[in-house]
Amino acid sequence: MSAAENQSIPVLVTGALGRMGAEVIRAVHSSADCHLVGAVDTTPGKEGADIGELIGLGPIEIAVTADLEGCLCATSQAVRDAGPQKGAVMVDFTHPSVVYANTRAAIAYGVHPVIGTTGLSPEQLKDLQSFSEKASVGGAVIPNFSVGMVLLQQAAAAAARFYNHAELTELHHNRKADAPSGTCIKTAELMEELGKTFNSAEVDEQESLEGSRGGERPSGLRLHSLRLPGLVAHQEVMFGAPGETYTLRHDTIDRAAYMPGVLLCVRKVRQLPGLVYGLERLI
Repeated sequence: MSAAENQSIPVLVTGALGRMGAEVIRAVHSSADCHLVGAVDTTPGKEGADIGELIGLGPIEIAVTADLEGCLCATSQAVRDAGPQKGAVMVDFTHPSVVYANTRAAIAYGVHPVIGTTGLSPEQLKDLQSFSEKASVGGAVIPNFSVGMVLLQQAAAAAARFYNHAELTELHHNRKADAPSGTCIKTAELMEELGKTFNSAEVDEQESLEGSRGGERPSGLRLHSLRLPGLVAHQEVMFGAPGETYTLRHDTIDRAAYMPGVLLCVRKVRQLPGLVYGLERLI
């Protein structure tokens, strides 16, 4: 390891050949204070290939592997004597079906997880938070890495004080596996911190097509999900009151918008005493 790498943050990326994973690798590779140590992906026929060549960076001497545990073990051993707040970081953009196991494995090996994959249940999140605290391994579960989205969520939470009727709509590409998005759920949770009930019924509603009114949370907030090719990631929160509506919207045009937030988490996660939820906890 070079002197420069010894001073920079070692990062491994899971879901390395996905659209977000590849973008993270480009961001880490171009960063002055991070360096890539592993690229994990299960795409058939890609194991052993140079990840840099596969995503257009040219050769960077990091081979794709499908063995997450082996990569975590090697990464952990490489920095085991680095000292406090000097460990490696795993950035995960994989799939809801594997993200819990990936996160738990990272913590077990002392590698700090930064999780961009959504789909963790509240019970799984609580378990991971407890596990990370016991292991003294800081981590972060981030439904959305966009600073603009954090600002929208804060505005939505503030507006919820003044409006009793609100509905949320999230729009994503049609390769997103979970619905509603973790970002949309997080927005609703922030609005619900007031403890109020939303959208009291004015009539006895009847759905001629089940699900037409979206998913209803115990608070009364309704969440709607759209999935279409051509979309990236978008969210709208609409408030209504007699004589007016108030709409908040955020649009992600390119995944590069997430990279400042990803790198912010990579730089700060090693200082955390446990697992935190939401980018606002790190800004």
